[in-house]
Amino acid sequence: MSLTCGIVGLPNVGKSTLFNALSSTKAESANFPFCTIEPNVGLVSVPDTRLLQLAKIAGSQNVLPATIEFVDIAGLVKGAAEGKGKGNAFLSHIREVDLIIHVVRCFDDDDIIHVEGSVDTQRDIAIIEYELLLKDIESLEKKIQNLAKQAKSGDKEANNALSEAKDLLSHLEDGKSARSFKEGEVLFKDLFLLTQKPVLYACNVSEDDIVAGGNDYVEQVKAYAASQGDETVSFCAKIEAELAELDEEERMLFLEELGIDQAGLSRLITAAYANLGLITYFTAGPKEARAWTIRSGTKAPQAAGVIHTDFERGFIRAETIAYDDYVSYEGEKGAKEAGKMRQEGKEYVVKDGDVLLFRFNV
Repeated sequence: MSLTCGIVGLPNVGKSTLFNALSSTKAESANFPFCTIEPNVGLVSVPDTRLLQLAKIAGSQNVLPATIEFVDIAGLVKGAAEGKGKGNAFLSHIREVDLIIHVVRCFDDDDIIHVEGSVDTQRDIAIIEYELLLKDIESLEKKIQNLAKQAKSGDKEANNALSEAKDLLSHLEDGKSARSFKEGEVLFKDLFLLTQKPVLYACNVSEDDIVAGGNDYVEQVKAYAASQGDETVSFCAKIEAELAELDEEERMLFLEELGIDQAGLSRLITAAYANLGLITYFTAGPKEARAWTIRSGTKAPQAAGVIHTDFERGFIRAETIAYDDYVSYEGEKGAKEAGKMRQEGKEYVVKDGDVLLFRFNV
């Protein structure tokens, strides 16, 4: 399944540097606003040590991890909703993503320009969120005009929708996000409201602070994110850029020298994956070991359909082994002999880590 995360924030907070490190795609990065105009897009592998273990046991020739698409969206500024700084174009790119990764500058450095003149996490977050909110209000006002016309003609459905739209508009005008409306109820999907999208806050900190585990700026972001029901991840763009230039062995040594157990980008990707309510199942054999992305709660036929629509259409059963059993009994043969392979039908809800073999007939 195709999943997209949009990286947003003020200019010069580290968005393009983060994107470069994530995807190893060298997006232009410079110390001035609006360096990025058209969004850069990159596919990023989801880190999962389980896949490598499965591949080793199965003797797989190829290893294919799950992927997430990341989009580097240009920096937003005050007035973006009215078109300042190419704002309208930038905001339109955000409509197309599943998750917003909001990069917040959490370090002081006089050599790196801040578009507002100083670092203030609450103000910086508020600028971005206010622009998203204004765009949603604009979209909703247009929707209300159309619904009002339909309601006048006696359309009861339009009249009910008009009432809901007015309630949502009032909610937005109070400075609240669409995702906090009526416990996250999704209304007017055709509008692709920006503040309906889930948000993950990425705190860009200095080298010293990533080793120290954070700073006061990060705590401020965490407090705000928690109040919104959102999560935060800290990273150091400078360190991640250096890590991106190293091979796996050198990367591990570098992290060990810094006293960091996991790269910030790995935590960011994993958090983004979890934030979207996604899980992974695996297929493993001599030809390839592969991770497949599905939403939590997906039943076996629909999970099979991620591989190919014929698998879902002609689904018969899923031969299922839990990851721990696959590893403990050293593969499919051992797990089957130990009675750990299950035959699951159409109502089976796939679990994270399941190793599956689908039987189908078309």
